[in-house]
Amino acid sequence: MDWFKRKQEGIFTTTKSAMPDGLWQKCENCGEVIFAKAIENSLATCEKCNFHFRTDAKGYINFWLDENSFEEFNQNLKSTDHLGFVDAKGSYKTKLTETIKKSGVNEAVRTGKGKISSREVIFVAMDFNFMAASMGSVVGEKISRAIDEATKLKIPLIVVCASGGARMHEGALSLMQMAKTSAKLARFSQKGGFYIAILTNPTTGGVSASFAMLGDIILAEPKALIGFAGPRVIKQTIGKDLPDGFQTSEFLLEHGFVDRIVHRKEMKNEIKTLIELLT
Repeated sequence: MDWFKRKQEGIFTTTKSAMPDGLWQKCENCGEVIFAKAIENSLATCEKCNFHFRTDAKGYINFWLDENSFEEFNQNLKSTDHLGFVDAKGSYKTKLTETIKKSGVNEAVRTGKGKISSREVIFVAMDFNFMAASMGSVVGEKISRAIDEATKLKIPLIVVCASGGARMHEGALSLMQMAKTSAKLARFSQKGGFYIAILTNPTTGGVSASFAMLGDIILAEPKALIGFAGPRVIKQTIGKDLPDGFQTSEFLLEHGFVDRIVHRKEMKNEIKTLIELLT
């Protein structure tokens, strides 16, 4: 039917552009436009190319822990503006308030006790939606308390790592968390604790230089960016082109820094198997 006749007859076609926002999402890797519900059902991955979309801490809790088994602790801890930090975008205090309101969480990490295939674990998940999961003093404190809880209960520790690096707004207090979490993990290991680190996209800066790389087993999601400084910074510093795939999960696996690359859909079973074999 001609378009002008369709209009006269009152016949209209609903297009994607006329639909409510959020129904469709474009894959960053292959460019496929995917129904949002399909992405949700596939654990935030692309069914066509297996690209792993970035997700928040709540996503990882729902993906891998047994339903309704997560008991969160220390969720009310909040960062404070120790230094009265102000930059061109405003004060750190204001940024914290706005980020808490927007993200719905009080910090860039969620910690608690849960179950994976009925096995009790301490589960830590970093949240990139909160200031790029930057590591400040409260992030370090919450992770340290989670390690203490795993030590006390003698159960495995699982940490889902994601971070843009240390939180510059807190200066040296942020950098101190690298040593603090590393020391806690050393004591946990001495007492026979079992720690699995899961590296997601991106895991960089002080997080990658501390607890992210200290797992008894280090797993990674496919094609995640993992490193200390970013590739662009390294290239500018050394003045040379970097190898293909530099600082990806696959590159690190090839060079012995990662034990296995595991698809998000297979991660729960992988964790379950490792716990059964190694604890």
